[in-house]
Amino acid sequence: MTAAPLLDAHLVADRGAFHLDVRLRIGAGEVVALLGPNGAGKSTALRVLAGLHPLTAGHLTLDGVELDRPDRRRWTPPERRPVGVVFQDYLLFPHLSALDNVAFGPRRHGADRRTARDRAQRWLDRVGLAELARRRPRQLSGGQAQRVALARALAVDPTLLLLDEPLAALDAGTRLDTRAELQRHLGEHAGATLLVTHDPLDALVLADRLIIVEHGRVVQEGDGAAVTARPRTDYVARLVGLNLHRGRADGHTVRVGELTLTAADRVVGDAFVAFAPAAVALHPSRPDGSPRNVWPATVVGVQRHGDNLRVQLDGPITVAADVTPGAAAHLRLTPGQRVWAAVKAAETHAYPA
Repeated sequence: MTAAPLLDAHLVADRGAFHLDVRLRIGAGEVVALLGPNGAGKSTALRVLAGLHPLTAGHLTLDGVELDRPDRRRWTPPERRPVGVVFQDYLLFPHLSALDNVAFGPRRHGADRRTARDRAQRWLDRVGLAELARRRPRQLSGGQAQRVALARALAVDPTLLLLDEPLAALDAGTRLDTRAELQRHLGEHAGATLLVTHDPLDALVLADRLIIVEHGRVVQEGDGAAVTARPRTDYVARLVGLNLHRGRADGHTVRVGELTLTAADRVVGDAFVAFAPAAVALHPSRPDGSPRNVWPATVVGVQRHGDNLRVQLDGPITVAADVTPGAAAHLRLTPGQRVWAAVKAAETHAYPA
């Protein structure tokens, strides 16, 4: 990010025993996804930004204006922040029409009834729901309700748009179409956008940059390609579907516990080594030939994974392997079975820890 960020925040907050300490910088027109496991601090960060929970320390600056800074006794209530929020359950007012739900924000910001409803109608036009303006939330589908909630958030022309799991309540078919619509609207939003999600696909499709939080701290940050290529925690590795281990590298070899793996990359010192489950081949006995990385393993579980089966293996290292149903039947894979695992060096990647 070369220009000054629209959002510049150091979020330090406490909720009971949980402590959040996260730095966020988001530029104008940029969409950042905040990902992490349950309890990582995603919702706390969103509540702090929206003004629903105060900072303990740090600061929150939006478009050059300090909204929250405890050491200066500065605090801006939610209704005075230029922030729009789309909640996970949308929280549309059940007694209001779609039009009046969208008009609610402009009215709260001082617009008269006619001006607010005119703006709301324009936003319903933009999200493709002009003909449903008179319907109440119970008469809308999940995808339609999501678009009304988005229109309501954008109708106040927010400097910061917050999206809290905006697609989580949708079924698979509706989610696909709504994700595409949401991508288009976010591309047109001139302000900063923070997308809170646990879904890596939503993050990779919608966001320009990913920030991963665990235990209230940022553990990894970067664009989708960088994060998926080089995960730095077990959570991120599972998120992107890779086996990940940490060890000590010396050139093309990485020592992980009692096992030495050969990698395609040259690294010296503390290193991560990663490979895809699909790269792990299973054999009934020690294989001959080209694989450089071979070790004995024990099957601890077998589950369906798409068109294949995912086999969980224990041994010198714990890994997941994806095999075809035919291969699984040939090997007669069952929990407790001993097999040999092999990964080619060309499919094993190492990088500094």
